[in-house]
Amino acid sequence: MFKLTSLAALLVAGSLISAPALAQGKAFATVNGQAISQSVYDAFVAEQKAQGAKDSAELKNAVKEELVRRELLAQEAKKKGLDKKADIQGQVELARQAVLIRAYLSDYVRANPISDAQLKAEYDLIKNSLGSTEYKARHILVEKEEDAKAIIAKLEKGEKFADLAKQSKDPGSKDKGGELDWSSPNSYVKPFAEALPKLKKGEYTKAPVKTDFGYHVIQVDDSRPLTPPSFDQVKPQLQQRAGQMQIENLIKDLRAKAKVN
Repeated sequence: MFKLTSLAALLVAGSLISAPALAQGKAFATVNGQAISQSVYDAFVAEQKAQGAKDSAELKNAVKEELVRRELLAQEAKKKGLDKKADIQGQVELARQAVLIRAYLSDYVRANPISDAQLKAEYDLIKNSLGSTEYKARHILVEKEEDAKAIIAKLEKGEKFADLAKQSKDPGSKDKGGELDWSSPNSYVKPFAEALPKLKKGEYTKAPVKTDFGYHVIQVDDSRPLTPPSFDQVKPQLQQRAGQMQIENLIKDLRAKAKVN
């Protein structure tokens, strides 16, 4: 038997509960004299097809039956006066508003497509900011500068960095000898990032490096040329990020122009 995939409640909640909305446009079916609009039916079918359902008589019959059942439940809710309750009316309005917002944003994105040139410019900006080298580093993070200096003194005497790292405040690296993943300098806060290129393989900082997190003793285990992923590999993520920024900028612009009392 054909099984409907879940339809987002926002798509139909307002239409199923609000009688004026059902009265608009051509009626697809009636239940106890109450019309189910063709637009609600079409929206439901489109949503199911978007989720992979095949356009078939079975789909259409299943959608019709689902809408009839929903209408029956909505009618029973109205008989109990639930549609007159302020909190229910608020939920319906939020659902209606959400559908309009989704439609508006979809229309805006279609009318203002993000070009490959824009994405390539963003890719180049990120790529250049990464630099040409990445580092395999270790660090020991402590609260006080004197503690960091004491650790450096112990390193000077030949104690192992991995053993001293057990006193680090960083829970993600302390049990791994202070070891961090391969990363470019810009992955770290500025003072930490500036310290890395100054160290040769096997060297550690001779003075504590202060950041907002505390005081670090840093050692570079290795370095290698940084090979970033290609533009095509990261294009989907760049597209998503650019789309989010596009919508955020739209909302900021609308908010700046709005009169809110």
